[in-house]
Amino acid sequence: IAGAHHPTSGTIELEGAPQRFDHPQDAQQAGISIIYQEFNLLLHRTVADNIFLGREPRKGLLVDRREMVRRTEELLEQVDVGDSISPNDLVRDLSVAQQQEVEIAKALSQDAKVLIMDEPTASLSLAETETLFERVRDLRDRGLAILYISHRLTEIFELTDRITVLKDGELVGTVTTAEVTTEDLVRMMVGRDLSHYYPPRGNPEDFGDPRVRIRGGATDFLADIDLDVRAGEVVGVAGLEGSGRTELAEALFGVEPFTAGTVEIDGTSQRIRSPREAIRLGMGFITEDRKGQGLVLPRSVLENGELAVRSMDKDQRAERDITRPSGEIVRELMAQVDLRAANLGMEVRFLSGGNQQKVVLAKWLATNAGVLIFDEPTRGIDVGAKAGIHELIRDLAREGLAVLMISSELPEVIGMSDRVLVMREGRIAGELPADPSEEAIMLVATGGSPTNEEAV
Repeated sequence: IAGAHHPTSGTIELEGAPQRFDHPQDAQQAGISIIYQEFNLLLHRTVADNIFLGREPRKGLLVDRREMVRRTEELLEQVDVGDSISPNDLVRDLSVAQQQEVEIAKALSQDAKVLIMDEPTASLSLAETETLFERVRDLRDRGLAILYISHRLTEIFELTDRITVLKDGELVGTVTTAEVTTEDLVRMMVGRDLSHYYPPRGNPEDFGDPRVRIRGGATDFLADIDLDVRAGEVVGVAGLEGSGRTELAEALFGVEPFTAGTVEIDGTSQRIRSPREAIRLGMGFITEDRKGQGLVLPRSVLENGELAVRSMDKDQRAERDITRPSGEIVRELMAQVDLRAANLGMEVRFLSGGNQQKVVLAKWLATNAGVLIFDEPTRGIDVGAKAGIHELIRDLAREGLAVLMISSELPEVIGMSDRVLVMREGRIAGELPADPSEEAIMLVATGGSPTNEEAV
């Protein structure tokens, strides 16, 4: 629709008139703007430069910067951020939410009739998400047609009038939002009922000894961390943005090591000072930022899959019983995680989010890890791929791995966890049994203490 790819069949109409877009600029001139999940902004240029890039107002042969700043101020006022963002601010100095506001202002500067938003809340906090929703409703009320792409079903039901479901590049159907349920939508997206969306939990009787044990763990941000994760168990970690969830994962994995307390891995006391040390001890960390921290995007699928195991020396590989060539191991694992790629030589940046996540997972499986930390394991991937990742996590637990899973999506925490730890202000504020209610988790996360009835 935005002119990035040429259609091979079919028609596009805008306000009843057929259109053909051979270039993104054609779509922009027709009134179609798109805000991609990965923003199209130049970080080292100003807000004004980004909004009018390639369309700068001119005075003769020169750019009229005064006019460009004036028009930028008007646009920022239209999106109600004139007090917090200046036309002369460098984009690199803005938060993700503010960068998104710049993208919206840029769309308005192009006299957009249709605004396409692709996963706009993927990197936003809850408060920033609510602000974005207000902005979307305001744009709708001004008469813009908005195509809102998201994998988060709560957003879809909160914002939309109609829902179109695509699966494997084909149209499944279009429904009126008010006339369908979450179960109906999941059935359209993955082909099975919501009750079967998450795999069965583990049986506590089958859990083994603790593979991870932390007592009194602390950093500059964390305090009094007591935590056990047993073999075969999936322990979920919930909490509000900034509660310390990611900091806990990074401390355990040696990114920002614990400065106090004790850590035991498989019953042996350890001092984990670096990720390399954590890898040697049989740990893997599927980071929330797979593109920035989990993958080398211009390198091949195979090279990315070998990254972790190649960081291990000969003795470490022997300790982990890794005797075959890493390439052979990775090829088998890519099949195990059901990677969808043309070949293992293609650059990983060209894969979908779900398939990129599978490459990250295979990278750690290649090390024969006994402990896996998942931080936002399904962020920014489609519902079908989510189901596949969930199955993989549960299969790994059944094989005896200990899994610590951090997620901001409460249904995921509830559906996947054998126990739920709730963090608040750098501490574990409470522990809930399997299948707690969302209300119970939020109550602990905000400082309350749920009753037995509220916990389930």
